[in-house]
Amino acid sequence: MLINPDEIIETIRMVEMDNFDIRTVTMGINLRDCAHQDIEVLNQNIYDKITDYAENLVTTVEEIERKYGIPIVNKRISVTPISIVAASCQTKDYSSIAETLDKAAKEVGVDFIGGFSALIHKGCTTSENRLINSIPQALKNTDQVCSSINVATTNAGINMNAVAKMGEVITETAELTKENDAIGCAKLVVFANVPEDNPFMAGSFHGTGEPEAVINVGVSGPGVVKNVVDEIPKASFDDLATTIKQTAFKITRMGELVGNSVSEALDIPFGIVDLSLAPTPAIGDSIANILESMGLERCGTHGTTAALALLNDAVKKGGAMASSHVGGLSGAFIPVSEDQGMIEAVETGSLTFNKLEAMTSVCSVGLDMIAIPGSTTKETISAIISDEMAIGMINNKTTAVRIIPVPDKKVGDQVEFGGLLGKAPIMNVNQFKSKQFIQRGGRIPAPLQALNN
Repeated sequence: MLINPDEIIETIRMVEMDNFDIRTVTMGINLRDCAHQDIEVLNQNIYDKITDYAENLVTTVEEIERKYGIPIVNKRISVTPISIVAASCQTKDYSSIAETLDKAAKEVGVDFIGGFSALIHKGCTTSENRLINSIPQALKNTDQVCSSINVATTNAGINMNAVAKMGEVITETAELTKENDAIGCAKLVVFANVPEDNPFMAGSFHGTGEPEAVINVGVSGPGVVKNVVDEIPKASFDDLATTIKQTAFKITRMGELVGNSVSEALDIPFGIVDLSLAPTPAIGDSIANILESMGLERCGTHGTTAALALLNDAVKKGGAMASSHVGGLSGAFIPVSEDQGMIEAVETGSLTFNKLEAMTSVCSVGLDMIAIPGSTTKETISAIISDEMAIGMINNKTTAVRIIPVPDKKVGDQVEFGGLLGKAPIMNVNQFKSKQFIQRGGRIPAPLQALNN
């Protein structure tokens, strides 16, 4: 294939000037054959399989990085939901399994390992209850383990018993990790309609429909999109959408190239490219700044939801043309603490909790990395989760909540998580109670899937 010199220069510029990177290469590993009644045997089986499969993951990705000159920021592992792997185990406390995952992740040198997870949108098995009860201690005892729980789907409705329980789990996790500003909650996410092939943490796990092992890739590139938007300040929305689509196409082609190269080198099937625009706390790598470049004075003002909808759709359309296998979450992430523009919008009062919730109806995830006062009740946290799950259920899309009630912190304070997790101003939540609503329990029925309007 002939390559135009301008395309080479454009790629160099995207990497060096626009913070373009491949955000993550994630190896999914099936652990179902590790099952054993004895938890010590189970832990050894898990450790052996992960370290065997992922032994060369990091070095291989680094070789691909050097070969193509494209930064690949994170190398990660996702595993079969542990609630399935440990189902035959008689032990009630699963936190030692999390410690085994952590140990294996450190041995092979990856950044995070996801899969301390359960899918409970219709109800809980004994194993799933044990896993959920183990989450606070598991996240306290580990550094690199991420946990996710799916509590709702469009077909099953919302498991409100699970929603109520997750309010308790998040509160307990915050308390156990309060010495580090409740960082355990930054590694715990509650989902509706969770995808099984998501390469991004904290919600990554290796789904039951996946092969023995697989390579998934998540691309990024908010800085690249922002710069092309900046170049056409007076373009119509039609031209704006077309420009973003063309940019998303180029970004995704690089993700496809990296994914196929890693897959071939490790002799493990290539899974999907996740088309998400994922921000970082770095200046110029912000989703909020893209929206502001479209003409909004500050992210969060009126028009923000429409701008985000255009961005999200254009990224998906452009990316879908560039890859045969698109999956994961795919769209624009709007985490508060990980996006400098979002942080500034909160600090200036432009972006509120309610506006964030509205934006999640058109973005790819949901309420993400939002720090709230430590005094927030577990019922209010559950009510926040229920609102977000309802948006996902009714609109047949993935939504999620990763919320951090920081002990001893109040509105106006700030917490610093470091690295890609960034920093977060403590946001205000509604002070009126939802306790009686959450205590009802049961399930919110699935919506009618005809007569849509």
